[in-house]
Amino acid sequence: MKAKRIASAIALAVVASAALAACSSDNGGDSGDAGGKTVNWWTWDERQAASYKKCLPGFETANPGITVKISQYAVDDYFTKLTAGFVSGSAPDAFQNSVPLLGAYAGQHQIMALDDQIKKTNYDMSVFDIGADSWKFTDGKQYGIPLDWAGAAIYFNEDKAKEAGITADQINNMTWNPDDGGTFDKIVSHLTVDKNGKRGDEAGFDKTKVATYGIASLASGDFNGQTSWNSFVSTLGWRLGDKPAWPTKFQYDDPNFVKTLEYIKGLGDRGLMPKFGQFTVAGSQQIGSGQVAMAEGGTWDVTSMTKIPGVKVGVAPTVKGPQGRSMISNSNANNIYAGTKNLDATWKWVTYMGSEACQSTAGADATFLPSIGKSLQVAVDAQKKDGIDLSGFVNALDNGELYPAPPTTNGQEISDTIQPLFEAYFSGEKDKSVFPEMAAKTAEIFAK
Repeated sequence: MKAKRIASAIALAVVASAALAACSSDNGGDSGDAGGKTVNWWTWDERQAASYKKCLPGFETANPGITVKISQYAVDDYFTKLTAGFVSGSAPDAFQNSVPLLGAYAGQHQIMALDDQIKKTNYDMSVFDIGADSWKFTDGKQYGIPLDWAGAAIYFNEDKAKEAGITADQINNMTWNPDDGGTFDKIVSHLTVDKNGKRGDEAGFDKTKVATYGIASLASGDFNGQTSWNSFVSTLGWRLGDKPAWPTKFQYDDPNFVKTLEYIKGLGDRGLMPKFGQFTVAGSQQIGSGQVAMAEGGTWDVTSMTKIPGVKVGVAPTVKGPQGRSMISNSNANNIYAGTKNLDATWKWVTYMGSEACQSTAGADATFLPSIGKSLQVAVDAQKKDGIDLSGFVNALDNGELYPAPPTTNGQEISDTIQPLFEAYFSGEKDKSVFPEMAAKTAEIFAK
């Protein structure tokens, strides 16, 4: 799930907390038997809710007398309902959360530090190949049990590639640099076709009348650029924060960042990708309609991208740059509500979800990428039977190509401040001089 959508949702939740307290009775049925054996668990993702329900028989067999109620709410309501539950004391026993919310919830003491439970039950955190360290707060304590991770991939229309004489192997091994764009630039140019049938690398190409763009827009107002510019600039050794966790600024003023963003903006100026805001439909719809030949999307887009009716879509890793491949990775985890009256049963459910047995069972649907490497391989093997190749995600994990999104303070203010500046840059209202301004503003906000 994108950090921007989460940040927007939590903003509404914080503003509305006091007013929602009066609505607490609406949530009473969701928080369940306060002292009983029913564990209430929430998620915002309907696909993951369905996948995790497959873990219930195994859990309830191993833990007779404990039942689990899984509730799913759309993201626009999810964090508002959580906030209402915090205010009224009726929040779910445990819930799925994303790293951008760690600072707010742990700082407000709404979620529980788990170190005592980990020690008491000898729970082995080393089972996780990714995500565990992302869930340590500024006090050094562990607040989350990892569920999954998310990165980026390049999805491509196999027929469009074939028509252009471009192989899947070429797309899987695209190189990039900010000077001439590498083979990525050549492939995007050749996949772009104007309404007269001229390709982007041919004489007479009309960039004002494009029928199929080589790639969907990589311009983004999102402050971390997870499914747009981040996987490009990260190949130069750049990282979003000046520190891996709780940074003092975002490094938008770095020369490599500026050079990368200028290159990406230039793709739109050259007619090789849509201009910022030109298309409002999802990437899967753009590929399905033939408006674009490739699109960078999230790992969470696998099922929607690869199951477009009548269109064969391949899955490729992100570009390889001067320092290899690299991408920012967000992590989702289970948090336990600090006010739960059902801790022992809740802990059993949360740790079962954090087991190879559950992550392999639920992960086989590929609605998420498990944080346990062996379970990730199960998901890859299961999807391979359906003709979907997810091996690039295993390679990214095994090859150390992921770096975690840094947990931050004042995340909502960062989003509210930075998003309009990115939008102004990509729309042409501002030039590259905006980037030092953006870096300075993040430093001011983090210092509060």
